[in-house]
Amino acid sequence: MQLYSYWRSSAAYRVRIALGLKNIPFEMIPIHLVKEGGQHLQESYAALNPQKLVPILQLPDGTVLTQSMAILEYLEDVFPDPALLPKAPEDRAFVRSLCQIIASDIHPINNLRVLRYLTGPLAHADSQKTDWYRHWIHVGFDGFENMLKQRVGQHSFCYGTAPTLADVCLLPQIYNAARFEVDMTPYPLIQKIATHCHALSAFETARPENQPDAE
Repeated sequence: MQLYSYWRSSAAYRVRIALGLKNIPFEMIPIHLVKEGGQHLQESYAALNPQKLVPILQLPDGTVLTQSMAILEYLEDVFPDPALLPKAPEDRAFVRSLCQIIASDIHPINNLRVLRYLTGPLAHADSQKTDWYRHWIHVGFDGFENMLKQRVGQHSFCYGTAPTLADVCLLPQIYNAARFEVDMTPYPLIQKIATHCHALSAFETARPENQPDAE
């Protein structure tokens, strides 16, 4: 199993965490999103993923999986132990809704190609780009924190006493928030969850600075 990854990619970071939590061995293939004009834009990579995005998870039989959330669901289906989704349908829906705050609401408008468009064709200053980034993290984290508060018997993680896909999605976004110096004071539950997650080796191993292509 091969993971095409970039050390700072939030989407690839999610998959690395899940592979670690499930103890699935894999080979890392770094794809640099900046060097050589962006290695993900080269024809050889586009032949694997027409979207020209990371990550890709290539299975031993050559099957190529794209889109991090689809990859996470695949891993949950094929490697169900340990489970990263609760058993009850309503609880699974809750965890998935937390995932979507990150993967659908925050990340798509804060990723590299959007930020480049802001400072490139739209000619916004770097300070405006940073304001944009922080604004959308706050909007997403406000909702995330309040959803956590509504849960009865809040535990160490986003749901219950063990990590779920919600934690897998949350931690890369917390990393991004730190990069852009987002004030995390309004989010005590999110910060508590991050502390518990980083006590687990799968989260630590997956951190961007611990990747072979980290700069």
